[in-house]
Amino acid sequence: MKTIKNVAKKIKPYIHETPILTSTLLNEIVGCNMFFKCENFQKIGAFKMRGATNAILNLSEEQKDKGVVTHSSGNFAQALSLAANNLGVTAYIVMPSSAPKVKIDAVKGYGGEVTICLPTLKDRETNAERISIENGATFIHPSNNLDVIKGQGTAAFELLEKYSNLDAIFTPVGGGGLVAGTILAVQQRLPNCKIYGGEPENADDAFRSLKSGRIETNKTADTIADGLKTQLGDINFPIIRNGIEEIVLVTEDQILSALKLIWSRLKIVIEPSSAVAFAALINKSSDLNSKNIGVILSGGNVNLDNITF
Repeated sequence: MKTIKNVAKKIKPYIHETPILTSTLLNEIVGCNMFFKCENFQKIGAFKMRGATNAILNLSEEQKDKGVVTHSSGNFAQALSLAANNLGVTAYIVMPSSAPKVKIDAVKGYGGEVTICLPTLKDRETNAERISIENGATFIHPSNNLDVIKGQGTAAFELLEKYSNLDAIFTPVGGGGLVAGTILAVQQRLPNCKIYGGEPENADDAFRSLKSGRIETNKTADTIADGLKTQLGDINFPIIRNGIEEIVLVTEDQILSALKLIWSRLKIVIEPSSAVAFAALINKSSDLNSKNIGVILSGGNVNLDNITF
């Protein structure tokens, strides 16, 4: 199995090694020694650039010649478009009509060939499959793809390279690629470090999946953390189930409170999905008093119109 260290070396020329920030004041407020891995400073503003790049780099030359295709309304659409552009590969991106125009324009700006479809999962999958057949393009899932998962794990790997004494790492949980990759990185680099996931109470499919032992879905997902509305997949779920310590649920008020703390104390802009990981840590802080804790701030592509403190 290719180690996360090797993956990190392979994708390094195409991504940013993002900063790790600390705050004495936030440490005092929460009661832990915290190390924030700031993927909001990553290319396209989110960690997904890592997985998209690794997935394309692992294709054969024949596959690269025929291009890649995915369906996404957000960060992965941008990530795959830019990664493909960097590597001279055509990227076909299926986006729902409900996607914000600014995101559609961003994908086009990164070189992605956009197809707009109805805002249902079935339509997204059908269009992606059609494009794959017509062009011979390789489908790359935003989170349920092992090369994507390993690429996402390089964020935790970089964190552990700088701070090898962490007792735990917190990540948000949406489609499961980031937390699964983090688990793989920790298992290879610091096996005693525990992994916690943060998830909105209003989109708690991963929490319920761990309880039931099968992949659950959400009938509704009314949360400000819009990047976490996707569900786990059959590739990342076993990794998560076998490697995670706990998924911590947080309320919408707790997400906003954590977001405000980061904005006001670290002086950086993160999106609500990122704040979910920090909110989860705050909820568990009494169990982790004085411990060394990593927090992966997954991205900074925030829609300011949706934020009301």
